[in-house]
Amino acid sequence: MNYCSVCGHKVTIKIPEDDHRPRHVCENCNTIHYQNPRPITCTLPIAPDGRIVLCRRNIEPQKDLWTLPGGFMENGETTLQGALRETWEEAEIHAETGELLAVISLPAWDQVHIFYTVKMADYSYSTTPETNEIELFDEQQIPWDELAFKTVESALKHYFHTCKTEHFVLSSSVAP
Repeated sequence: MNYCSVCGHKVTIKIPEDDHRPRHVCENCNTIHYQNPRPITCTLPIAPDGRIVLCRRNIEPQKDLWTLPGGFMENGETTLQGALRETWEEAEIHAETGELLAVISLPAWDQVHIFYTVKMADYSYSTTPETNEIELFDEQQIPWDELAFKTVESALKHYFHTCKTEHFVLSSSVAP
């Protein structure tokens, strides 16, 4: 960031009074520009027979690898609304509600990944410009070595562990 989004003047990096971190500060209008982590919302869609939907990515990063539907939140959305929107955009799966499954912090990437489970009413899904293939998998069929992101692997493992133990605990972790 070089210029203030409020008044257009140059910003400097300094530690504001009563703060402890360097921030972009406008000397003209005194606006402090905070740079915060970006939330990424995802779903783990569950088909009526219990299998999981995975999407093969048709875009970078990690093109042609498998993932769960998800992406960056938009302004004005709740985390669940963002996850459901991304699920429609990437797989044309319509879901109206979801249960929080996992929250994974990625401080090295300034991201927080939030996963919800969603139950599909039927087997309706379709590829989109972001997805070149969609398949249903049970735990033994998941292509673990072809998953696009470690957070997806973590969320899937947590889900299957929860299914086996029949004891749900929200997973909250930090990825390296």
